Amino acid sequence: MKLHRLAMNDGQSIPQLGFGLWEVPAEQTARVVREGLAAGYRLIDGAAIYGNEKGLGEGLRETDVPRDRIFVTTKVWNDRQGRTEARRAVEESLERIGLDRIDLILIHWPCPHRDLYHDTWKTLIELRDEGRVTSIGVSNFHEAQLQRIIGETGVVPVLNQIELHPRLQQADLRAFHKAHGIITQSWTPLGQGRSFDAAPVRQAAARTGKSPAQIILRWHLQIGCSVIPRSTRAAGLAENIDLFDFALTDDEMAGIASLDAGERTGPDPMRFN
Repeated sequence: MKLHRLAMNDGQSIPQLGFGLWEVPAEQTARVVREGLAAGYRLIDGAAIYGNEKGLGEGLRETDVPRDRIFVTTKVWNDRQGRTEARRAVEESLERIGLDRIDLILIHWPCPHRDLYHDTWKTLIELRDEGRVTSIGVSNFHEAQLQRIIGETGVVPVLNQIELHPRLQQADLRAFHKAHGIITQSWTPLGQGRSFDAAPVRQAAARTGKSPAQIILRWHLQIGCSVIPRSTRAAGLAENIDLFDFALTDDEMAGIASLDAGERTGPDPMRFN
């Protein structure tokens, strides 16, 4: 299976569909990475705070998939922001994973009250220019924060990873991303299952014979997002990638669009520090 890739604004590209390692137990991470790659995924989304970067590295070393066909993301956590700390954090992540270079580094949260995200961004630019990372982006940034780092550096993030699911669709932020060539990547894409019983999802599942989770993941793909669902089970990984033998109709897409309620499952990025 060859997954569709999205072009990034730095000349690189990223698989549109991947899997995340959030809340994957450290002792299971290598297995999940191996099984995910065996199922056909080529994008793995990790983070230092997940506590499983060593397992990510083990899985990469144990798979038969060549490293140059795998796209690996990790992130700088909140207490490591600032010029010196961010550099050390990236170097430590590289060491834990066992890589000389990472495909994508993100600032995990802007932490606006600490007001260090702009300095952290400058450090990521330096690390990219030094060849330690290939691409750089952010996570959980609002439009004003994106405008600030772009205005101060002239460097546009390749991607902003945000909470996005049928009950939190973030249309305005996605429009800003599109206008500036920033990929929208969805975290918690299933919204903790809160839309599984919604009529538009149930009706699309009945028509296609797919599960509610598959309907929602397909919706993410059709609105142009990169999406990183999580599963620790081989069967779950296989289900989440089985999205390419059907498509949602315009009416089904409109029905899911009507579910937006501005409802977060995670923290508000403007308050989370």
